[in-house]
Amino acid sequence: MELLKNGRGMHEQIKVLVVEDHPIVRDGCQRILNRREDLDMIAASSAQAGLILNREFLPPVIVLDVGLPDASGFDIISELLGDNPEAKIIIFSMYETASFVTAALEKGASGYITKNDDPDTILMAIDKVRAGSVYLGQAVAQTLVMVNLSLANDPLRALNDRERQIVVRLGDGKSLTEISIELVLGYKTVANAVASIKQKLKIPTSSALIKFAVELRSKM
Repeated sequence: MELLKNGRGMHEQIKVLVVEDHPIVRDGCQRILNRREDLDMIAASSAQAGLILNREFLPPVIVLDVGLPDASGFDIISELLGDNPEAKIIIFSMYETASFVTAALEKGASGYITKNDDPDTILMAIDKVRAGSVYLGQAVAQTLVMVNLSLANDPLRALNDRERQIVVRLGDGKSLTEISIELVLGYKTVANAVASIKQKLKIPTSSALIKFAVELRSKM
């Protein structure tokens, strides 16, 4: 297990724990943080080393990689915060997908930046999370905007999963009886769901709903 520490100067500094297994990336982070006299980087090359240093130094900011050799960064967020509740965790990842971002925030991270962001992004993220804000790098922010736009334009966004499944099957030309058998639901349950769908989508008749479902299915 490798523990890497860096002391800079005699005056009080903000400790930033960087948990990252790639030496070149760690060195890059060190160079960026060295631009600021108020930041003191501590580095760990594994999840286990990161947990040890977190307990020892209680750093206010943790920059955490996702793909560590002994664990996923996501898996240790709760333990890091359990030992150091005041810490602000910034996920530092190569992944830009919306599911990764939302998972990180749900687990307690305060920020998410990627290795494709501008190098100064890490400094901006540190300042923002310490001020109590949630910070997203430009790459992941754009990804989330696109996802939200897609959801906003989704004609079925008002429906729950079961209702969506029924609409898809109506679009395939299936009867309520066939849908009830396929989804293992009672016929009355399916009929009630269709009534709910018509109300939510503001479609007055069953025939109009089937027409809508067929047209929607042709675009999928």
